[in-house]
Amino acid sequence: MSRPQGDLTVEKMCMLAGVSRAGYYRHWARSAPRQERTGIRDQIQRIALANRRYGYRRITAELRREGMVVNHKRVQRLMHEDNLLVLRRRPFVPVTTDSDHEWHVVPNLARGLVVKDLDQLWVADITYVRLLEEFAFLAVILDAFSRKVIGWALEDHLGASLALSALAMAIKARQPSPGSLIHHSDRGVQYACREYTEMLAAHDIEPSMSRVGNPYDNAKAESFMKTLKQRGG
Repeated sequence: MSRPQGDLTVEKMCMLAGVSRAGYYRHWARSAPRQERTGIRDQIQRIALANRRYGYRRITAELRREGMVVNHKRVQRLMHEDNLLVLRRRPFVPVTTDSDHEWHVVPNLARGLVVKDLDQLWVADITYVRLLEEFAFLAVILDAFSRKVIGWALEDHLGASLALSALAMAIKARQPSPGSLIHHSDRGVQYACREYTEMLAAHDIEPSMSRVGNPYDNAKAESFMKTLKQRGG
């Protein structure tokens, strides 16, 4: 049965696109479960972030109040996959910061710093972005004085290249004077790895890192990420 899509039926759209109706419905049948799973994961993450003491049973109840048909075993499994069962000990979900690594952690140079001009302090962070059927990860670098994004990268992984791409963009765009800039981030492995620290050193940029579990040390970047998600719906 053809369903109207504005002024076009599925049959008409398939004809215009040069695909068969059977092929369209086969694709829809494969895609719909992934979209539904991603939607549930996104709602779970939103509820868990807003209510950090909620366990999987309370989140299941909240989902049902919102009209979702889901059982507590599925919610528990999805929360386990996204590290939400230990949210009270972690600052972000899905986990974007792995501070349990062997790389060198540098002191916090940004705390109490009064920024008076551009390119004195850059702040970096990583967050997740919900797509239709999966999640991607966004790395950004902001100038703390202007609060403008000067470097960013979007990938489907949390490898070091994600953060490196954002840093390379920022350096190319701003060309900071050697020795005049502090780069502040959390203690995530992406920022502590050799490749990242070598890029900072090559441009005489002083690294700085937050204390474990203290989001206020990187408040400008985290505030931007929160605003970005709110505006993105």
